[in-house]
Amino acid sequence: MKYYITSYKNIWKISYPIILGLLAQNLINVTDTAFLGRVGEVELGASAIAGLFYFSIFTLGFGFGIGTQILIGRRNGERNYKDIGILVDHGFYFLIILGVSIFFLIEFLSPVFLKQFIKSDAIYKASIIYLDYRIWGIVFAFINVIFRAFYVGIVKTKVLTYSAVIMAIMNISLDYLLIFGHYGFPEMGIGGAAIASVIAEGTSVLFFIVYTLVRIDIKKYRLFIFPKLNVRIINKTLEISVFIMLQYFVSMAGWFAFFMIIEKSGERPLAISNIIRSIYLILMIPIWGFSSATNTLVSNTIGKGLVHKVMPVIKKVINLSFLSTILVIILTVTFPRLLVSIYTSNIELINETIPVLYVITGALVLFSISIILFSGVSGTANTNIALLIEFITILIYMTFTYLIAVVFKQSIEIIWCAEYVYFIFLGGLSYLYLKKGNWSKKVV
Repeated sequence: MKYYITSYKNIWKISYPIILGLLAQNLINVTDTAFLGRVGEVELGASAIAGLFYFSIFTLGFGFGIGTQILIGRRNGERNYKDIGILVDHGFYFLIILGVSIFFLIEFLSPVFLKQFIKSDAIYKASIIYLDYRIWGIVFAFINVIFRAFYVGIVKTKVLTYSAVIMAIMNISLDYLLIFGHYGFPEMGIGGAAIASVIAEGTSVLFFIVYTLVRIDIKKYRLFIFPKLNVRIINKTLEISVFIMLQYFVSMAGWFAFFMIIEKSGERPLAISNIIRSIYLILMIPIWGFSSATNTLVSNTIGKGLVHKVMPVIKKVINLSFLSTILVIILTVTFPRLLVSIYTSNIELINETIPVLYVITGALVLFSISIILFSGVSGTANTNIALLIEFITILIYMTFTYLIAVVFKQSIEIIWCAEYVYFIFLGGLSYLYLKKGNWSKKVV
């Protein structure tokens, strides 16, 4: 793949397995939301809040994985393959320890923390039920993060599709059995959704281990050697990862705060927003696939010593991302009622959700450009700058949301216009840095 970095065709070859993997993975979110929407609006709202709280914590590990992926991509570009296994093994060390620590932290502190922010007692109780089960999968989730970092970093992304499909099949099946109590299984409601996700993540770990042992040249990458823990290697990875970990945490915490503000408006606006969140994540899938590819494309390009090719590569990814988004938007605005009805049969809820759906389809256009630019910044390994950009953007985003929702008490569709503010600043600041910043001198 000598010329993969300059070809639309090969950029697509790298991106489409990631997109398919994300599509299968997000079927889990769609299934959870659709099933819980038929249990009740309280469960629908609680799954949004508890899910965002969980993923706010999960992003700490995910950010470490992205930092590891950037380093693997750089080593892959340099053809320094033997160092890749060392990075992967130490990624396992760090994230397993982090996962166990987070497990105990969430178990003891989440009830106290969420009580301070959730107005509805019913939503609070349902959120705690969800988290009590969901947190058992955090170590599985972190192990999956490192496998993902390895395969994206070495530009072998098809396996992500296989893994995600397995996860989706397992999760959907268990959702049906455990949420509603079919075929003799206990009817567990929101707790069943959480258990299904945990088992699905564990199944994915097992698949990754077997696939890697069977299909990958373990000796080439020196995988699964598990040498004595070298703190210097962890620190080297953290030099890149810590800013991404904080960046993702800030981003998800901002979205968690966004939903906390909406929760103050009542259970109906929160239910609408959870449906929109699920649809939004599905519509974003092609963009996230190209975003992930951008990280490794930029890192591999710099590793090959082709710094002058970075901006042309980013521009080509933006073109593909924008085109895919236009196609997604056309389908969405053509069948909005059909899309929302997947999640609820309540006609009134469907009618109130559709205007918000139109708002987010417009925001997707900005997202398709801004997140690629932002991923380009991260891919250069200047992750401290990416964190600064994210922090400034989130601060502006949350200020706007608070003013619109709390001070001016606008409707739910106006509140969701905050997404436009977020993407304008995220993309604008990222573009300025890529054009004017001294990012090409970063050594990792």
